[in-house]
Amino acid sequence: MLRWKSHLPVWIQDWLDLLIPGFQIVLIIIVAMLLNRMFKRLLRRAGDHYQFPHELTMPVTVVVRWLIVLGAMLMVLERLGVSASVLWTAFTGFATVGAVAFFAAWSVLSNLFCAFLIFTVGPFRVGDHIEVLDTAEKLGAVGKVVDINLLYTTLEDSTAPTPGTLLQIPNALIFQRVVRRWPEGKPLPASKTHSPPAVTAETPAAPKPATFP
Repeated sequence: MLRWKSHLPVWIQDWLDLLIPGFQIVLIIIVAMLLNRMFKRLLRRAGDHYQFPHELTMPVTVVVRWLIVLGAMLMVLERLGVSASVLWTAFTGFATVGAVAFFAAWSVLSNLFCAFLIFTVGPFRVGDHIEVLDTAEKLGAVGKVVDINLLYTTLEDSTAPTPGTLLQIPNALIFQRVVRRWPEGKPLPASKTHSPPAVTAETPAAPKPATFP
C-alpha cells in the first residue's frame, strides 16, 4: 500500500490518512451491529425452542451487547492512534473491577445460572409438585410449583394449615438438595399434605333429674 501511495499527489495522501482510519472505524461499527443483531436473533430462536422466559433472555442480551460495544470501542480507539499499552491497562483495570463485582454478587449470579439450568434441563416445571430435602430421609419443603423466576422458585406449601401459603426457595439451593418430584397430573401422596384436625361433635350433657323438696 505504501508503494502505490507514494505515487499519488500529496493532497490525496493527506486525505487517505483520514479516509482509511475512518473507513476502518465505520467497518468496525457495522460488524459490531451485525454481531449484536445476529446474537439477538439466535437467542430469540433458542428462547422460542426451549421456552425461555423473557426475564432470563433479557440480561444475557444486555451483557453480550455491552461486551460487543466494549470490544468495538477498544478497536476504534486503536484505529484513532491510542497506544495499545494504554488500552491493555484500561482493559485489565475494568476486568479487575468486574472480577471483584462478580465475587461480590456471586449469590445472585448463582441463582441466575441455576434458573438458566432449570429452564434448559427441566428438572421440574410449573404445575409439578416437588419436595426439597436435606437428605433422602429427612423431610423438607413440599408444594406445588407456581412460579420460577431468576432468583426464586415459588411453591404453594402443601403442609401449611392455611391454603395459599407460599414458599420462596433460592434456585441455587435447589441444586444443592435432593428433589423429589411428582409430575403435573399425578396426585401428591396423602402423607405429604396437611390434614386438618378432625372436629369431634360434643355430646350434650344428660339433663339432671328434677328434685322436689
